[in-house]
Amino acid sequence: MISPDRTQRQGGALQAMRAMATVISGALFGTFAALTAAAALAQAPKLVSTFSDWSSYMHEDSRAKICFAVSQPKSQEPKGANRDPAFFYVSAWPKDGVRTEISVKIGYPFKKGSEATVTVGNTSFKLFTQNDRAFVGDAAQEVKLIEAMKKAQTMQVQGTSERGTATTDNYSLAGLAQALQAATEQCQ
Repeated sequence: MISPDRTQRQGGALQAMRAMATVISGALFGTFAALTAAAALAQAPKLVSTFSDWSSYMHEDSRAKICFAVSQPKSQEPKGANRDPAFFYVSAWPKDGVRTEISVKIGYPFKKGSEATVTVGNTSFKLFTQNDRAFVGDAAQEVKLIEAMKKAQTMQVQGTSERGTATTDNYSLAGLAQALQAATEQCQ
């Protein structure tokens, strides 16, 4: 039979071991998180330039060079919707032959099977959705959308969240042409 005193000592030792494991785990996690954050900072895209409401960025590593023009909405509806920041990208990956890929990061998971709509002037373009992103499915439509964007002053991006909330993001197109040119020059 184990004495109550020994059980208390074993229980206390077990608690001390658990506390030590928690401290060690926390220290290891903190070190891992710091290393991950440092690696992410080392791989962060470099701002090339900003033109009004659009900016151009470049990222290069041993595998590829990526350049993109990006903007955020000037206004969003419904106001106060629970979502992450939204971005509209025009990206280039010269190594893969990609010159103008349009993508939208909407800030929430899209409703499965839904489409996003980009409206520039009187013309609308349908984008297929995947998770929190939307893409143009046809390269010819991408070219048409970019040309329409260069001629306009504003555009709207509409989508529906997986919860059924319809959203509208309003973007300014001021500075788009210059940001695209700067991104193109970086990725020649």
